[in-house]
Amino acid sequence: MCGRTCLTLEPKEIQCCCRYQKTTQTKPKSPEYRNEFNCGRKYQPSHNVAPTDITPVLVSAAYFDENKDSAERTIVPMMWSMVPRWHKGDYRKHGLTTNNCRLESLAKSKLYGPPLEAGHRCVILCEGFYEWQTTKELKSSERPAFYIHMPQKEGVKIEDKSTWDLENNGGINLLKMAGLFDVWEDENGDKLYSYTLITFESNKKFSEIHHRIPAILETDEEVASWLDFRKVGATRALNMLKPCESIQWYGVTNLVNNSRNKSDQCNKPIGEIKSSMKATVTPKSKMMQNWLIVKQRSSDDASVKTEADESKPQQKKLKQEDAE
Repeated sequence: MCGRTCLTLEPKEIQCCCRYQKTTQTKPKSPEYRNEFNCGRKYQPSHNVAPTDITPVLVSAAYFDENKDSAERTIVPMMWSMVPRWHKGDYRKHGLTTNNCRLESLAKSKLYGPPLEAGHRCVILCEGFYEWQTTKELKSSERPAFYIHMPQKEGVKIEDKSTWDLENNGGINLLKMAGLFDVWEDENGDKLYSYTLITFESNKKFSEIHHRIPAILETDEEVASWLDFRKVGATRALNMLKPCESIQWYGVTNLVNNSRNKSDQCNKPIGEIKSSMKATVTPKSKMMQNWLIVKQRSSDDASVKTEADESKPQQKKLKQEDAE
């Protein structure tokens, strides 16, 4: 399962991080960035990306130009949560939960089957995603949050942009997830591109956090195979997906629980935030210390209430996904 991601890069920086080679003989190239769809909505970098937000995804360039090799890549901003192609009216009111789709049943799904057969495969790009631990007997308000990311080069910290060398060092190692996309048109003929993430049962490594995990593509060869719909058929592409063994994670605060909170503290390790708070505020009196304690407790209580409120619609969404 995946309900929140993080992507703070600008379009040109994303292109830099997505350089690829068609063959071992060709020079690395950056994919084209297209931004003309989605009913006027644009991608906005964020530390807390939620379903229905617009984020860039990789697709085969042949989808937009039949004369291009299907191994060519293009970056297209799309809405997270697939809109059914048959839906009429406001695209936000189709009533289905489509931010994730289950690998086990997508091929036979009326919603996901047609895009799969049409070769509408995409790769969702992010710096990392957030997950709440659900494998222990915990109330929704008590579930710890984690930030999951890919390993980085020596000296690079995924939570610290000051350690990134986007221009000279090939960028950071983005986390790339397999997904499907489709196209919906409104009454005026304007197109909205939207996608869903593919998930399956967790491997042993990740099962201590959650029983499901996104289909993460670990290598550029896996990315190439997933995108190349002309050379790699649907069945072969699905069989290629497997749990990722190289992912890493650390605990984050409940700031991320509220999707409206876009603070750059969302993906910071818990220890760093506590240290930062101590360094910033040094109470000079016992009265001030007591006041800060009360204020912190009030803040924590508010965050817990927010998480509890948001978990109710999420539980309903899970039931809808199971019914697919």
